[in-house]
Amino acid sequence: MRPKTGIGAHVSTRGGFLQAAKRAYEMGATAFQYFPKNPRSLSLKSLDLKDAEQCRDWCEQQGLASIAHSPYPTNPALGMTRGEAGFHATIASIRNDLEISNACGSVGTVVHFGHIKTNDPLEGYQNLIHCLDTALENWNGHSKVLIENQAGDHGPMGTTMEEMIQIRKLSRYPEHIAFCFDTCHAFASGLWSSGNEAAMLDKGRMLGYWDNVAAVHFNDSKYASGLCKDRHARIGQGYIGNESMKELLKAPEFQNAVVVLETETGEDGTHRDDIALMRSWL
Repeated sequence: MRPKTGIGAHVSTRGGFLQAAKRAYEMGATAFQYFPKNPRSLSLKSLDLKDAEQCRDWCEQQGLASIAHSPYPTNPALGMTRGEAGFHATIASIRNDLEISNACGSVGTVVHFGHIKTNDPLEGYQNLIHCLDTALENWNGHSKVLIENQAGDHGPMGTTMEEMIQIRKLSRYPEHIAFCFDTCHAFASGLWSSGNEAAMLDKGRMLGYWDNVAAVHFNDSKYASGLCKDRHARIGQGYIGNESMKELLKAPEFQNAVVVLETETGEDGTHRDDIALMRSWL
């Protein structure tokens, strides 16, 4: 099932998930991203089902789409290298995020590809697949794991379209896995450079990558392409620039995704101006 098209930004869940949705709506968004729990910890959060269902119902009424984002310590590529307790904490956290995002009516929860220091890169891939398969076992919700491409700041793992496709293909539950494409990360890793977006889009079409992109992190970059520096900039205020960002947003593949900003806010403390600019491009 294709996710609803939407444009928005990451918002605070202060006051609950329904308030997060209303916060996004008030700045002109038709989509938003949120942390389902403390972004600095893998500690589980008890689901406030009433708040989550109110969020889901209100979003359906207003036509808002949403995605969740797993906490920063989530690193499924580590596997057992952080110990059995760490492995199971990661699995439990991902499952917790899925349960919360599913109750909120979200398309999925973004999970970083992850990284591991090893002489055998296959170990990291095997860990990731095993972690996702364990977390997704007996999962029957509509909310998916959205694997996000990386900037290369921790090494080359998770920076290519081919890796995303292969991980999904080798999983026991590919129907519960989709992708989140981060424009800044792709730019930083050297997957594309400003003015070369057409070639990147064509490559994704040839590989079938875009067919499973359910979400987009729409971020400009504070550093040039290929430097592997993960530093987001407001659209048009970085090295990618307005013209290239506009070409991406207008691409047919992006019309089927939930597109959210993860950038600094404007002078009014919201992303209202950037969202309006993106709307004007369409």
